[in-house]
Amino acid sequence: MSTKLPEDIIPDNDQTRARASHLEEIEALVGNAYPNKFRRTNLAGSIEGEDTVTALASRETIKKIVGDERFAEAFTLLMSKVKAGARPTAEELEPVNARLGDINVRVSGRLATPPRVMGKVAFVHLSDGRERLQIYVKKQDAVAVSNDSGQPVEEDESGWKLFGLLDHGDFVGVEGFLFVTKTGELSVHVRELQFLSKALVPMPDKMHGIADPEIRQRRRYADLIASSLKVEAGDEQGEGEAAPRELSTREVFERRSKLVTAMRRHLDDNGYIEVETPMLSPIASGAAARPFKTHHNALDIDLYLRIAPELYLKRLLVGGFERVYELNRNFRNEGISTRHNPEFTMLEFYTAYKDVSWMMDFCEEMIRQATQSVAHGRIIPFANIEINFGIEFRRLTMKEAIAEYWPPYLSKLETEKGRMEEFEPAWLDDQVKVRALKELVDWAVPLPRQGEIFTEASVSEEGHAETERLVRVTEDFSPDPNKIYHEVIVHPSPIFQAVSMNWQAAVNEAQGITYQNEDEAAEANAKAVAAIFETVAEKNLIQPTFIKNFPKVVSPLSKASPDNPAIAERFELYVAGMEVANGFSELNDPAEQLERFEDQARQRERGDDEAMQMDLDYVRALSYGMPPAAGIGIGIDRLTMLLTNRRSIRDVILFPHMRPRQAAEEQSPAREEEAEARAEEAGGSDEGDAATA
Repeated sequence: MSTKLPEDIIPDNDQTRARASHLEEIEALVGNAYPNKFRRTNLAGSIEGEDTVTALASRETIKKIVGDERFAEAFTLLMSKVKAGARPTAEELEPVNARLGDINVRVSGRLATPPRVMGKVAFVHLSDGRERLQIYVKKQDAVAVSNDSGQPVEEDESGWKLFGLLDHGDFVGVEGFLFVTKTGELSVHVRELQFLSKALVPMPDKMHGIADPEIRQRRRYADLIASSLKVEAGDEQGEGEAAPRELSTREVFERRSKLVTAMRRHLDDNGYIEVETPMLSPIASGAAARPFKTHHNALDIDLYLRIAPELYLKRLLVGGFERVYELNRNFRNEGISTRHNPEFTMLEFYTAYKDVSWMMDFCEEMIRQATQSVAHGRIIPFANIEINFGIEFRRLTMKEAIAEYWPPYLSKLETEKGRMEEFEPAWLDDQVKVRALKELVDWAVPLPRQGEIFTEASVSEEGHAETERLVRVTEDFSPDPNKIYHEVIVHPSPIFQAVSMNWQAAVNEAQGITYQNEDEAAEANAKAVAAIFETVAEKNLIQPTFIKNFPKVVSPLSKASPDNPAIAERFELYVAGMEVANGFSELNDPAEQLERFEDQARQRERGDDEAMQMDLDYVRALSYGMPPAAGIGIGIDRLTMLLTNRRSIRDVILFPHMRPRQAAEEQSPAREEEAEARAEEAGGSDEGDAATA
């Protein structure tokens, strides 16, 4: 190799120098060390059209290849005995291997373990990223294949010499026959060994994989390798069935792919047509979010990466499509957190002649079926809880959810005159009190709850930020987190005093706020209710729950309720405290839509840079007539998090955006955590906000 790779790619150490030396010797032996292809057999008749390691490692596949009932019975009994931990006898092996020896296979893969040499024989496992298959190399039997001529290397013991130059992680192809070893492991007895690619750096540790989550996300290729090579406890000792384990990285993304396939199939089976809409748009519309901006040189115009495809899809309803969907990538130039990524995947679809109630029913059934198809069950483990997609999803209005999850320690509040007031849901309709409640919960919800017992784990994970806030307010407690929590539990009066003081201040401040007109006051009240919901209720919505009756002012593309013009016919689906879907009855009155856009423009003028932009062409489209319709956006990333038991959205995105390595190294872990906490709190537009924000 004439070009030397830099040290930040391949560190200079004994292991990498040995691998480089092996590569030079391999090139001298077989020529080109990076051949263009390797032909595999297709005895298994696999979907790939060739014999993969996974296909050949299957007992059912082997029985199918042999195609003999007597062999199938003997092979099944033999493998059952091995599974139970017993070694097969020579009498049991002989008839099985007599038939397997007639089967010649060509298979390839990565060396999943370091080669093991035992005198004049050697063993190693090949992996295709999912399964492993052992290969057996005998000194006098194996021949190396030249990558230049494709013919066997004319040198004594060439295969054995080539095997001695292999390193953990290399790719090889082998040709040989199948047999079962004395320990009961299905293997390939190698006749020809062909080198395919060299791993110039050592593989991750097989027992622990890659511990650093940042490295796993930044170098997903290494993460995938590590998870495929990782040995679970008991695997090497053959201790029978493995205990339930966490999904590997590959399994996470395979499950994600199956989820997309299941949801796409459900829509196809229900008469929907998949379409593609522009990812670059002259207007950042369809949701309330900050866009990414670029410039089209040929047209000399500024364009925006789409924040949602909604308005394009509804133009198709105008054009005559009655059921359309798109699996799309969206881009929002906002915060990054465990639940937010600037680039995310959404499934968005629209149905003519339906309303929000029908869409909730359809969404519930679709997610339930997808869960069953992908996870083979409807009860899914997530963190330390179980999510039950098999039960009927709850349906609450936004105000009902606030009332149900209102913090007990905020239920009784003292006024300046010393009179006790008890929280009532009716306060959410009171202009002064709803504003005061928003200020109160912004301050008070992070406080420890009276009577709660905090473990050391919860203190270490959550305690510092909450403690600092509490100390600033009460100034009665020691800065020691454990002591503070203890005193809160035993002496709750300082919490009550602090809450009451802040309530009185919040009421006084709210009474002093004036608005130019009733519309501005109604807008402020609606946004306060939505903010209170996010702070108080959202994180408590663990089992699948539809939240409905959103304020119209925060839903500029949805129809108003016939029963209450201030309420939008809109819902959001929450699971495990996360918004997963967002849908509504679509507004199709062009005059009202123009009025809503103008209202959004006024909000932008007042400093709301996430308010929706005017789209006059969309209003023009509505002027041609759009049928009544319902639409929804479902966040694929968050749904994948739930179905794979992953707490961070970056763990379900193959290549998430990361801070450049040098900048990341310069920023301390504490500052990283603080930045992520701010992003989590601000959140930006939730990924489920396909239909609006």
